[in-house]
Amino acid sequence: MSTTTAELLKGASDLFPDEVVTSAHVRHLELPFNAGKFALITLDNGLDHTKPTTFGPASLANLNAAIDQVEKEAAEGGIVGVGVTGKPFIFAVGADLKGVELLKRHEDALAIGKGGHDVFKRLSGLAVPTFAYYNGAAMGGGVEVGLHCTYRTVSKALPAFSLPEVFLGLVPGWGGCTLLPNLIGADKAVSVIIENSLNQNKQLKGQQVFELGIADALFEGADFLEQSLIWTANVLKGDVEVERPVVDRGEAWDQAVARGKFIADSKVHGAAPAAYRALDIIAASKNGDLQKGFDAEDQALADLIMGGELRAGIYAFNLVQKRAKRPAGAPDKNLARPVTKVGVVGAGLMASQLALLFLRRLEVPVVLTDIDQERVDKGVGYVHAEIDKLLGKGRINQDKANRLKALVSGVLDKAEGFADADFIIEAVFEEIGVKQQVFAEVEAVAPAHAILATNTSSLSVTEMASKLKHPERVVGFHFFNPVAILPLLEIVRGERTDDAALATAFGVAKKLKKTAVLVKDAPAFVVNRILTRFMGEIQNVIDEGTPVATAEKAVEPLGLPMSPLVLLELVGPAIGLHVSETLHGAFPDRFTVSPNLKAVVEAGKRGFYVYDSGKPELDPEVAALLKQGDVVLTEEQVRDRVLDAVAQEIRLMLDEGVVAEAQDIDLCLITGAGWPFHLGGITPYLDREGVSERVTGKKFLAPGIASVPA
Repeated sequence: MSTTTAELLKGASDLFPDEVVTSAHVRHLELPFNAGKFALITLDNGLDHTKPTTFGPASLANLNAAIDQVEKEAAEGGIVGVGVTGKPFIFAVGADLKGVELLKRHEDALAIGKGGHDVFKRLSGLAVPTFAYYNGAAMGGGVEVGLHCTYRTVSKALPAFSLPEVFLGLVPGWGGCTLLPNLIGADKAVSVIIENSLNQNKQLKGQQVFELGIADALFEGADFLEQSLIWTANVLKGDVEVERPVVDRGEAWDQAVARGKFIADSKVHGAAPAAYRALDIIAASKNGDLQKGFDAEDQALADLIMGGELRAGIYAFNLVQKRAKRPAGAPDKNLARPVTKVGVVGAGLMASQLALLFLRRLEVPVVLTDIDQERVDKGVGYVHAEIDKLLGKGRINQDKANRLKALVSGVLDKAEGFADADFIIEAVFEEIGVKQQVFAEVEAVAPAHAILATNTSSLSVTEMASKLKHPERVVGFHFFNPVAILPLLEIVRGERTDDAALATAFGVAKKLKKTAVLVKDAPAFVVNRILTRFMGEIQNVIDEGTPVATAEKAVEPLGLPMSPLVLLELVGPAIGLHVSETLHGAFPDRFTVSPNLKAVVEAGKRGFYVYDSGKPELDPEVAALLKQGDVVLTEEQVRDRVLDAVAQEIRLMLDEGVVAEAQDIDLCLITGAGWPFHLGGITPYLDREGVSERVTGKKFLAPGIASVPA
């Protein structure tokens, strides 16, 4: 490490007061087959084995000191090689984000980049071969420290391996953008760095790491280190020769970068810089000039650390990893009642998905009911078919498949099915009268302690429970489609819902592995209310005369997972119309009912687009239905209008106490609607773009939250 970088790192270290310091212990081993004395560096933060090992300034200094020791031994001929591994189940997961978000100056951010490079690249500069043993989870800098080694092995049991920086608003800045394409080729590197990151931070398993060529050998998890050391001995003795494919530095490299740009454009539409900075570095690494690449990584890292995208990304990461695990306003978990049997009212697609989820996560009896045997049989059949798919994919074994199938059943008689159920959820037609009738029937046969849950997306939980003898046990339990994928669960407290019902609901949500957010019983709750206001403004400008293509393209810079009208198609125009009518009834001054949307629904159309050409094009039949005015807005005008509407609605929701804080709204949008990390949900973006203050007179978040500290 250079003196200048050491000084800068020392200064940066003062800004990492809460760093969980990673130690780098050196121990010496005699390799098998008389291959010689070997130095093994183990990364360990001294906490329990579930806590990730990270790198901050002090941690880098510790690794640097360990390399000092082995460098001297290698120069003196005392060792034949050096290995790096992690504590059980965790290799290392990269930079200490808690410290990164505290950085205020570009030069401190630059020091972090240079410090990581200076330490890691010493591994490739040693006089002896170096080996990385990916024994557990490896992400970001954890992956990169291994890329600086001569050889790598990976465990078959490794659960998660990624370079997630682009997902958060950074670039792999300690060698990833430069070394990975030079190791496995640009196309595979683009898949790992760009495609996987922008695909909700997709993780690789050990087998995939090996197949990509990132690791040179793959071993079972049980004796991974032992087998890796045997393999190391054979490599050092020359009995095993590692052969790697020649990297194509011609047209294929340029095509890979172009593919990465296409992926980035389709995901963030140029609105977030990280992916493009990473692609620039990959493109510049084509000639194999590693130091030039490292310098570019340092600069990109520093620039992005001081930018809003990363701050929003870290904020979003903290919401998902921390706030989601400690829901604001959740009652004492000790009040929760045990759930040993679940009832599901309905056997349609949504109800069947819910039954499958409860069955898989709780592994308790689940019984479905519906109005006729055909529907019941279809619902149970759906669950059985999905279990068979899991079996076919090797996700479960035959014994578990048989056990799960035996636990699910269907009956017509609610008294027969629900007499001993502890938790009963309805998923029937979204009409208040129908749901009230269902709950009345269920209350008459369910045990006194049973929790009654509704999956309503917009109706009042309080009104739904108003005619029951015991409305205190009714709770909103709003899932998002597809149920198995989207993590969010809006838990709605009605006016009479008691703490026991609420605590049970949160306990069940945790077992379902869902992100639970406590929501006040307000029209459409959180996600649907914001999305309906958002999409309502899009529909309004179309109704007034703006072309559909202009309205859709206007919000592309937000980098949302899909355009508003494609989302409407996914939700279903009829459902979208129903929610807009519900909200119009509650807030007629802000929520409209689009006559064009109504016409589309009445015509039985499933959306605004057809896909005959392979891409979405306005359906000619829908175009013929549209009746538009003569007010045509520009993309910028549409975007301003939409964002102003969203900012206004969020401020009103916070004033109404729909959720505890703006952070809960962002958590809902990220986990329930797939809004990107680089927005931080939405409020950091509204703050950063000045929309919050323009519309509401103040920012949603305090300085330093999702922004550079003052």
